[in-house]
Formats: sequence, C-alpha cells, structure tokens
Amino acid sequence: MRASRLISLVLLLQSRGEMTAAELAEELEVSERTVYRDVEALSAAGVPVYADRGPGGGYRLLGGYRTRLTGLTREEAEALFLAGLRGPAGDMGLADAVATAELKVRAALPSVLRDAPLRAGQRFHLDAPGWFGDATPPAPLRDLARAVWTDERVEIRYRRRDEEVARTVEPYGLVLKNGGWYLVARIGRGHRTYRVDRITEVAPTGGHFVRDEAFDLAEFWRESTAAFLRGMLRDEVTVRLSPAGLRSLRFHLDTHAVERAQEAARRPDADGWVTAVLPVESLDVAFTQLLGLGPEVEVLEPAGLRARMAEAAERAAKLYR
Repeated sequence: MRASRLISLVLLLQSRGEMTAAELAEELEVSERTVYRDVEALSAAGVPVYADRGPGGGYRLLGGYRTRLTGLTREEAEALFLAGLRGPAGDMGLADAVATAELKVRAALPSVLRDAPLRAGQRFHLDAPGWFGDATPPAPLRDLARAVWTDERVEIRYRRRDEEVARTVEPYGLVLKNGGWYLVARIGRGHRTYRVDRITEVAPTGGHFVRDEAFDLAEFWRESTAAFLRGMLRDEVTVRLSPAGLRSLRFHLDTHAVERAQEAARRPDADGWVTAVLPVESLDVAFTQLLGLGPEVEVLEPAGLRARMAEAAERAAKLYR
C-alpha cells in the first residue's frame, strides 16, 4: 500500500504544483511524519522533490518533472492492480483510499495500458479467508489499522485463556494469515504478536511512538512463525505411506510433515510405498491425524502409537464385519 501512496504523492504534487506537509497528510490520510518519510524515500529514488522552508513553504517537483509511469511494462501495470487486495483493505477501512489511489494511477498510465485494471480484474480474484471460517473482520481491526498508519500508541484488552489482560502497545503492523488477522506490536524493546479476534477493546492513549525504520514486518513474521512451528512440532513418527496416502497427507498433517514425506517419495519401495519420519505436535494429535488416512498409512514407530493404530483398526473392522 505504501507504493500506491508514494505514487499518489507524486501525482498530487504534479497536479497542484506545491503543497504543504499538512495538506499532503490530509489528502493521503496519514500523519505529517509519514509524509516526511515518504518524501525522503522519493528523493532517495531519484524523484526531484524540493522543500521550500519557512512559513507558507511546502513541497514541489523541480524542473517541471512529470511522470506518466511510462516505464511500466504491461505485466507490471497489471500486477499493480492485483496488489491492492480490496477485500483485506476494505476490512481495515481502506477501501476508499485504495480505490482513489487506483484511479490516480490509472489516470497516469499511458493510453496503451489503460485496460490493465480491467484485464487483471477479469483474470484474478484473491479470496484470502479460509474455507468454513467467518469472513466478518474482527471489530477492532479498523481502529488498529488507523493506529498502525499513524504510529499511535494504544491500549488493548486481550483475551488470554480464561482471563482478560490490558496492554499498552505500539502497533507496528497487521498480518492476514489464512483468513485470520494478527497484530504485531512493540512492548518495551521486543515485538509480540496478538490475534485480532481476541482483542476486545482498543483505546487511544493520545501519544505517538517513533517507529524503528530498520524493523522488517515480513521478515519478523517469517522468523516468528518458523520459531512457533519448531516449538509446536516436538515429536516425530515414522510411517509408511501408499501413493494415495502421500497424496492425501496434506489434508491431515502440517506442511512440514508433507515436505518430509515428499522428500522421501524419491525413494519408494517395490510396492510404491514410501517411508518417512514426520514431525508432529504430539503422539495424541498424530494418532487423530493419521487415523484419517485409514489403510493408506502404516505407523512403524514409536511402538506405542503403532499399537494404538492397530487397536483402532481392529475395532473399526469389527464394526464392518
């Protein structure tokens, strides 16, 4: 979304000549501090934005600089209109801002690329929520999105097990994962992750925080989710899988287990079955998951889990005799 905002800033200066930081902030619906950062980013990218200092001063483009985005290829222009993710943007209360940014970009495109948004919309639709889930966005989401945009410190109330706790946090970002929204926030010197649907209240504190510009939201999310999976998948089971069991494994076990099985699939036995060591959350969870594969899986180790699977198979056989 920042890319769309930067383009909008250039187009505003291009169309209006000169604007103050306050005017730009109001037009783009961000803080003046964000405008300052965006102008620095544009200057670093080679866009000649000049600042007139003093009362009544503002920003303008030097030398009649104009952009019509003529450097875009067709593929890049079409991809730009896929990046809006109107559904999630609407959940955060940004649908109007995204639509306005798209209109500005569309107006700046050369005529030969004016059909890019239509072509992209006809060919791709991104439906982020998972199946059988509630697609209604959590109530606090819009307030959190506003705080993220404006670097505003907020107090949240959060459901944790059987209690509700209050925390004052610095909201750094929002992540949409498999239909669920997560808040990444700084508390003290560290960052933590909160499920937004467990946040019951968001209250502004009236204060703002200085964002650590070195913080990379995408990298933080990758590292934290990897650490979470490593901590969650504490046990291992050794199994034999039929070709049908290997194909169905992704519907029953974690992605890491599927990847292990796919690696083992390069070495099938004479019957086409593969032997793999699979990471699992616990042996109890593995028992439930592997039962779903029926006769397409054989547990080899540990012995206790193999015995439980054999007993379950015998009980099931008695029902059908």
